[in-house]
Formats: sequence, structure tokens, C-alpha cells
Amino acid sequence: MAAFDWQQQKIIVTGGSGFVGTHLVAQLKNLGAGEIIVPRSRDYDLREQAQVKRLFADHPDTTMVIHLAATVGGIGANRKHPGTFAYDNLMMGTLLLEQARLAGVAKFVGIGTICSYPKYTPVPFREEDLWNGYPEETNAPYGLAKKMLLVQSQAYRAEFGYNAIHIMPTNLYGPGDDFDLETSHVIPALIRKMIEAQEQGIDHVVLWGDGSPTREFLYVKDAAEGIALAAAYYNSGEPVNLGSGMEISIRELAEKIAALVGFEGELRWDTTKPNGQPRRCLDVSRAEREFGFRARTSFDEGLKDTIAWYRAQRVAANSITAS
Repeated sequence: MAAFDWQQQKIIVTGGSGFVGTHLVAQLKNLGAGEIIVPRSRDYDLREQAQVKRLFADHPDTTMVIHLAATVGGIGANRKHPGTFAYDNLMMGTLLLEQARLAGVAKFVGIGTICSYPKYTPVPFREEDLWNGYPEETNAPYGLAKKMLLVQSQAYRAEFGYNAIHIMPTNLYGPGDDFDLETSHVIPALIRKMIEAQEQGIDHVVLWGDGSPTREFLYVKDAAEGIALAAAYYNSGEPVNLGSGMEISIRELAEKIAALVGFEGELRWDTTKPNGQPRRCLDVSRAEREFGFRARTSFDEGLKDTIAWYRAQRVAANSITAS
């Protein structure tokens, strides 16, 4: 592949101050991106057409949009706020893509989700299986809203010749993740529960479901590298999985995190809570074939980094409280 001229790029990164966004912005800076704009929600409500129009008016000559902004959470948050998740994500994607096209932005990089896949997708998930059924019920509103961004991207390519691509990352984790138990995904939730149980001398933690579902995880810095590679080199309307190709059960994950944290208590499974999608593991061959992406961080290494980051945050928070 010929070298991509990042220095000539003026890039709007929605969600650029969030978990994935901060790592992606750091990656883009390392690559030498000419200008990076990170719109904040207090300045631009991306669910409002007039404010999205203003975003592009305020930043003329933008060459690329990477749309990371999302209203997102774990199973509990999805069950509690299905309407909010559907509306917010649908409106942000629809308005940003349309206004980017009208503003003459050369490329739109839409970030989707593997929650868009059918509930019983054969493993490993291949991009061709995306339309073979309805998503898992607890995250269907979110998954379908993101899926409509793919539909819109392909429609714009067909009618307007617009270069919009769609990347579907697997479950992400790493430093800077959301550790709020109301909204977090499984890895930060497990880490927090076990560390707090340790600190409080509690001999058990209660975990959702029965531990049987499987998931695939991608370290956030690897994800940032993959998104940047796609932004530079991928120019097709077909969606692309972004993952590590590994699969682990939630039970095995909990046991692994307990060992890394040093939690020796009991893992109790609350089977009145939903399991979510039965299995998740991606076919990641298209990303490697099309733009040379392969995850580089081992799962144990990524988990250790995440645990160390969270412990450091707790120490810092406690020292501020003490002072």
C-alpha cells in the first residue's frame, strides 16, 4: 500500500474525548494528521440538524469524519434505555453522514457494532451473515440504529458515489474504559466488582447470567490502530469486522480476571439476569486482507494494563478525597 498522506487531512472525530476516541486521537497525532477536531456535546448536539450543520460550517475544508460518538452501555443500560439508544444513535449517524456529504467531506468512517449481527449468527461471524436474522433482543435497538448507518452509507455510495465506509468493532476494553456499574461493559464491571470486594473484605461477587455466553475482546489501542488503517486505506461499501479472532466464555473471563486481580472469593451467578447473545467471535480476515490490520496485544497483557490503570485511578481518587 502506498503511504497515506495524513498531514493533508483535516479530521472531525466525533466522540473523540471518549474511551475509544482518546486513543484514536492519540493514534492520529502519532501518524501526523494535519488537524484533528473533537466536537464536544456541550457545543454541538449531534442529534440536532442545525447544530450538525453548524459543526461543518465552523470547520470548512474538513476532509474526513470518523464517527465514534454513541449512546452505549452494557446489557443493563440497553434494557433500561432502549428508546434512547435507538433514537440517539440513529439521529447522530443519519445527520452526520448527510451533512458531511453536503459539506463536501471526502470520506466518512462510520463506526458500527457487532451488536448488529443476528442473535444466532454462526461462529465465527462473517460480514455476509449480517442480514440473516434479528439481533439479540437486549441490544437490538442500539444494534439496528448502527446498522441503518451502514444502509445509509451504501445507499449514498450507490446514488452519490460517496466514499462512506462502515467498521464493526468487537467488544473493546482497556485503559480509560467506563467503570460505572450502571453503564459499563463486562470487563470493567468484573474488574471493579472484584477489586471493591477485595477492599471491603467481601467473600463473593454476584455476576449476571450463568457464565456460558462467549465473547471476543479487542484492546482499545489495537482498535485505534485498526480504525486509522481503515480510514486511510479502505474504500469499499462492504462492512468490515474489527476484532482479535479470540473467543472466551464469560465464566472463563471472570476466573481469569479474579486471578489477575488476586480475588479469591466465590463467583456467584445470578441466573435471573439475562445472558445476552449466546456467542460472539468474529471472522477478522477481511480487515487483514483489505487494510492489513491484525490485533497485536495479547489478552492477558491487555487485561493487566486495564487493571493497573483502574487501580491507579482509584488511588488518585482516594488521595484527592483524603486531601
